[in-house]
Amino acid sequence: MLHIGMETGSRTTATNPDATNPTTTTTPTTPTTGPAPADQPCDLVTVPARQGLEAVDILRRGRDHEAVGPVLHNGACDTLGFIVPPGTADAWDVPGSACTRTDGRGLRLPTTPPAAGAGWLLPPAEDAPVTDPAVLRAALDQAARLLEAADGCN
Repeated sequence: MLHIGMETGSRTTATNPDATNPTTTTTPTTPTTGPAPADQPCDLVTVPARQGLEAVDILRRGRDHEAVGPVLHNGACDTLGFIVPPGTADAWDVPGSACTRTDGRGLRLPTTPPAAGAGWLLPPAEDAPVTDPAVLRAALDQAARLLEAADGCN
């Protein structure tokens, strides 16, 4: 279930001119590492679906076999959301993405899709409760490069 609280915010570096750019005014913190069991606080990184799908492929076939946490898709399938540890949004700066900060008072790791029309691309699992932000950042960067190269091969 998705719990929306008063203390949520996001940090975005979206390149879409129509996107809003809310910012936070809290002191940066270090992301919590380790597992985030069900119904524990977490942040959410949202990216365009095309880049997100490439990143999921990169993460799942990576030679280091890094765990990929839950990944949501919206009903229109135009964005994907990666569940990451709380505190990630305070330092998130990946172009074309946004990270919603909750400070433990908003988004919690749900066991069912949190909104009507949304669904799990990768559902929550005990062995991968969240995606490591550094690993996700690297996968998103690689995905962006791959898509740029593919788009340039018209």
